[in-house]
Amino acid sequence: MKVKDQRGDFWVFGYGSLMWRPGFPHAERHAARLYGYHRSLCLFSHEYRGTPECPGLVLGLDHGGSCVGVGFRVEAADRAATMAYLTWREGTSVYRETHVTLELVDGRNVTALAFVVNRAHAHYAGRLPLPVLLGHAEKARGNKGSCREYVVSTHRHLVSLGVHDAHLAWLAERLGEPSEPFPSQHNTARDLETAIH
Repeated sequence: MKVKDQRGDFWVFGYGSLMWRPGFPHAERHAARLYGYHRSLCLFSHEYRGTPECPGLVLGLDHGGSCVGVGFRVEAADRAATMAYLTWREGTSVYRETHVTLELVDGRNVTALAFVVNRAHAHYAGRLPLPVLLGHAEKARGNKGSCREYVVSTHRHLVSLGVHDAHLAWLAERLGEPSEPFPSQHNTARDLETAIH
């Protein structure tokens, strides 16, 4: 059963811009880790951050590894409006609405809605080598701006929340973003919890 067909409160997992710009009301917001998926620049963008001739790349939640992000609890009264908003924002055919289990920073495990990349979609890029990702980021531009801007902005937001993404950091540095020392222990849900509260 899809989340939109259920009743009661529900959780949403944010791993990209939803972390810092959710756009929907929520009763709780906690750092969370999702096992079995990782944050990845694995989707070609032919409109927002690129064109069909020079595609950009945007984030997806792909299989394998783990991902630190934010879990949002949405109250039942806000369910319909939130689902409509998320469907408009995230619910294109490049993503699949998926139920996942989050490990919240306080130790709770909750079932949440996540938008996972659809590997069968024509825009799925897979795991491209970093130099190839860099080439797209340097050249692509769409109707919402350049791919470079997207990568650097995403990196900055994640750093501000205490989340280190090695691939984004590598790309951002080569796109002109000053590198920052970032101890590995900062890539934890507890550091993110401190940053968002």
